Amino acid sequence: MSRILILAITLSILFFATLLQFGCYQLVEWVAFFQKSPQVEFPPVTFEAQPNPTKAGLDPLTERSLSRFGSIIKKFSGKYELDWRLVLAVMRQESRFKPTAVSQKGAYGLMQIMPVTETEIIGKLGLEEGKSPYNNIKVGTYYLRSLYRLFGQAPEEDRIRLTLAAYNAGIGRILDARAIVEYLGDNPNSWRAVRYALPLLSKRYYTLHRHIWEEGRPGSGYFGNDAVASVLDYVENVMQYYDEYRRTLN
Repeated sequence: MSRILILAITLSILFFATLLQFGCYQLVEWVAFFQKSPQVEFPPVTFEAQPNPTKAGLDPLTERSLSRFGSIIKKFSGKYELDWRLVLAVMRQESRFKPTAVSQKGAYGLMQIMPVTETEIIGKLGLEEGKSPYNNIKVGTYYLRSLYRLFGQAPEEDRIRLTLAAYNAGIGRILDARAIVEYLGDNPNSWRAVRYALPLLSKRYYTLHRHIWEEGRPGSGYFGNDAVASVLDYVENVMQYYDEYRRTLN
């Protein structure tokens, strides 16, 4: 046998010995391991449902007040056909949800009802008083609805703002501003026109007043700039709360 053939046979033996030691041996070992080991079961992947709160983003003050007065607000808002979230927004602006709140002018309760208004409405509703939270909400909602009905010809957003302005300043002030709007040839059902007419109720515009009222002055008297600014702030604040509640409350 030639030396070359012997060398070839030797190399072949070494190659197969190495393969058996490492490659084939390891493969057989791993197969045997899986055959002997119990089958591993992995738990199914699950996704936990995220909470979907109905009051997401609601401020704590409103949330606490809803738990106390929510059912009453919804009851009388339904009875008088108003969006209960609008009543809630008015209440937040008027009293910060404090049942015993009293203004410098004597307005009382959650809805800040003036004494004259209280006397008039409790008579219509057959109530003995309008100061308890239950009756105060009823009187305030009824009054808000009465004002809302007066502006039935206005587009809805204008109608709400006119209602709020009348609730805050008194219906007489808004009617006076509407009289100026009409005299100037604009639309009295437009909140934009009315809000720009409110400052014209100031005494400095007395020459204008002489063309509109026989007495030479607005029917509800003059209306100063500070009072006008207060009304405009009131309307926008309530609308901001109302928009917030429309987004967060169903």
